[in-house]
Amino acid sequence: MKILIIIYVTILNLILSQSLSKGKELYSSRGEGATGLKAKSEPIESAIMEFEKGRLNPETALEAGVYLLRSYYYKGQFVIEDIDEKKEIFKKGKTIGESLILEYPNSAAIRYWYLVNLGRWAQVYGTLAAARGGVADLMKTHSEKIIELDDQYMDGGGYFMLGAVHLKSPYIPFILSWPSNTRAVEYLTKALAQGEDTPSQTVYLARALYKEGEKNNAIKMLKKFVSKPISKNNRVEDLEYKLEAENLLADWD
Repeated sequence: MKILIIIYVTILNLILSQSLSKGKELYSSRGEGATGLKAKSEPIESAIMEFEKGRLNPETALEAGVYLLRSYYYKGQFVIEDIDEKKEIFKKGKTIGESLILEYPNSAAIRYWYLVNLGRWAQVYGTLAAARGGVADLMKTHSEKIIELDDQYMDGGGYFMLGAVHLKSPYIPFILSWPSNTRAVEYLTKALAQGEDTPSQTVYLARALYKEGEKNNAIKMLKKFVSKPISKNNRVEDLEYKLEAENLLADWD
């Protein structure tokens, strides 16, 4: 009987480990057939199903969890158009992220993609909900933890998140007194120094520089970015930032 149980568990784990591989393959095809910033639902929906299976195998659970968070962000941002449905997707990503942090407190990847979902959750729920939820302080705390755990993850993703929250959070005396655009420039510059210049880092740093009065540097940075071709691996995500950069240039010139 014990032998049968061992065989059953082995086969089940093998099937579940294959789910992770299948999910990653589906995830890599998420941008195929997209029209502008509107992606098709089938690839990411199928990927989510596979990653949920992968979470059941202890050997693949962590990586599947990371990809699950990535998938919920992508689905909410580029597949779903209805605002109420977006709220539910980002809320789910936020909730899953919170539980995964408790399960894997030393994973920089889990914290990073939790913050991606949290940031979009705050965006769709609005400023008041974000303030009540203490989103700015959460972003700051987890960003600092990501830097402590792995400052190279996602090309300096921890520095990017920390710079982004300094840039976007309002300075409110006695309530939210730490946000600083000068610090935003500092951290976003550090992010760019950790690896490749990502579209998100480039656009955020340009915005921070412009806010600091460095208009020429900001414009030069964005012009260089928009002249480059879109990444094939992140075509929809990168297009979002390219369009934002083009809009900023139109406003600044």
